[in-house]
Amino acid sequence: MTRVLPPLYEGHAPIFLHQAFQEALDAYEEWGLTHDEPAVEFEGRAIPISSVFGRMRTCTDLIPSRTLDAVRDVLGTRASDLADDAVYAEAAFLMRALCVERLRTETEI
Repeated sequence: MTRVLPPLYEGHAPIFLHQAFQEALDAYEEWGLTHDEPAVEFEGRAIPISSVFGRMRTCTDLIPSRTLDAVRDVLGTRASDLADDAVYAEAAFLMRALCVERLRTETEI
């Protein structure tokens, strides 16, 4: 699914990928216990949030403090290594892992 999302350019993402990351983060927070993985819309297609986080795992752009605060809220103690000058890659790696873990848990139930 990441082929639908544009590639990064020398570690930098276009602004609409930053926006997709924020939308994916919001969707994760609203993810109900009995629902399938949420998706965000990108160019008329539904993209699973784990794919958005996966695309951003190599993004070296600084993550805005508002978004970083939201990531920290979602991750709880797992976010202890995220510095105030964290980049999207650090947050995306942790968020993608959280999605994968949750998807595995749901298939085991």
